[in-house]
Amino acid sequence: MRSSFLFLLAALLSCSLSASAQLLPPKPAFTRADSLRGTLTPLRTCYDIKYYHLDVKLDVANKSISGSNLFHFTATQDFTRLQFDLFANLKVDKVEYQGKSVPYTREANAVFVTFPAPVQKGSRAEFRVFYSGQPTVAKNAPWDGGFVFTQDSKGKPWVATACQGVGASIWWPTKDHQADEVDSMLISVTVPKGLKDISNGRLRKTTKLKGGATRFDWFVSNPINNYDVALNVADYTHFADEYAGEKGKLTLDYWVLPENLAKAKTQFAANVKPMLKAMENWFGPYPFYEDGFKLIETPHLGMEHQSAVAYGNKYQNGYLGADRSATGWGLKWDFIIIHESGHEWFGNNITSKDIADMWIHESFTCYSEGLFTESLFGKPAGQEYVHGQRRHIQNDRPIIGPYGVNREGSGDMYDKGANLLNMVRTIINDDAKWRNILRGLGQQFYHQTVTSEQIIGYINQQSGLNLTPVFDQYLRHNTLPVLEFRFENGKTFCRWVANVSDFAMPVRVRTRGGEYQFISPTTKFAPVALPGVTRENLEVDTFNYYIGVLVD
Repeated sequence: MRSSFLFLLAALLSCSLSASAQLLPPKPAFTRADSLRGTLTPLRTCYDIKYYHLDVKLDVANKSISGSNLFHFTATQDFTRLQFDLFANLKVDKVEYQGKSVPYTREANAVFVTFPAPVQKGSRAEFRVFYSGQPTVAKNAPWDGGFVFTQDSKGKPWVATACQGVGASIWWPTKDHQADEVDSMLISVTVPKGLKDISNGRLRKTTKLKGGATRFDWFVSNPINNYDVALNVADYTHFADEYAGEKGKLTLDYWVLPENLAKAKTQFAANVKPMLKAMENWFGPYPFYEDGFKLIETPHLGMEHQSAVAYGNKYQNGYLGADRSATGWGLKWDFIIIHESGHEWFGNNITSKDIADMWIHESFTCYSEGLFTESLFGKPAGQEYVHGQRRHIQNDRPIIGPYGVNREGSGDMYDKGANLLNMVRTIINDDAKWRNILRGLGQQFYHQTVTSEQIIGYINQQSGLNLTPVFDQYLRHNTLPVLEFRFENGKTFCRWVANVSDFAMPVRVRTRGGEYQFISPTTKFAPVALPGVTRENLEVDTFNYYIGVLVD
């Protein structure tokens, strides 16, 4: 529906398009440390990680850790030197290869290891890094990375990790780049007496050690990105359930503080199985049946730690009790359970190779909130929820960030990205096909790391449409496209004003009270057939399309 506000917004957007060529924003400055962290140099691509064994001892009193990580790899080329990553505030005690210490050097948060003889292409080998120190303590987890050291209501230690964005090397040695995921991993965590560690995968063994400490061995049998690897330490209590899913029985394990057991049973029962039913319907089978599904109560709000989802929403619906969409629908379910679990499909099953493409994680997962709402309350409710997410959009900078420097794009990857996907669904205009595309993404890129081009290319192929200009406009530019109408000599002309030179997007329009029909404008004015349309009765579907509209 047209309004003076909409026209004013469109005019401002149109002006910003023309002005952008004259006043470009300054380019961000990146350091060598950014490149060492974000770029796949030959020192990182020369070896393909197959398996990690992370073995860590937690000293709660001193807020310190010590231990080792075993790197099992296949050489992709001949080399004598490689890079792994560990934050500079943590000490590398030694690097061991074939039973002997080997030399290494450090620069920023990168560590360079030199081998005594060339490692031959195709060979399988391993080295172990021993390390120790006081890891970074997060100031505001999960938005900044590191450890959380706190206490439960009884004064017992409660510790967790969260490190998305900043990188897993903030607390353990790893090849810290999303493009290379291990095939499997063993996570061994030793904790003080009276505490339990809950990490990813399935518990293989619990070992009582001298002095009262306990080691917990968790095995992850599926590929996992390293920012998902987590430890969660507390005096946890456990309860379990199972879900009859598309691939059979899925185990559901819940680890919570004892005082919250009753609330957890009620909240998890109301949300988890409906979530799994909706997500499997839209995205395909839960991707990690072999490792099960866990929710773990944490002292931070939440994170999508694979098969060990962190939960800190205080057993209430909404986002800490609030509805982000302001529609009412967001108060009918627990935001953290739905959103963070949605990442099991987008983020964990399908992972972006470069953090610059993090929209692949967040746009689809943010959109999954609307699909979940639709599954429970019908399509109008789901689309109303997605429309309500627009209130958080900033249009401040591109959603795709700069490549090779470990830098995300705009936070608009969440809500603007969700609205972009809803527009794509509207353009395709076939809900069965759209569902098949979403499920097909999970099959085509099962347990893989991907690029934006791969995801967009698959959607183009399956839809039969060239949607690349649409994705480019919304992901690579912060400005909205403006749909401009001109009325001359009894005819109606229309064009898109956009940053992308070949921008074209079918859009729904109608005369007020009539039926919507699709028109296909380009960036050049052309007549459109809209019988009976006038400046006064023209309506553009700005409910499903996040665009500007300008009527001359």
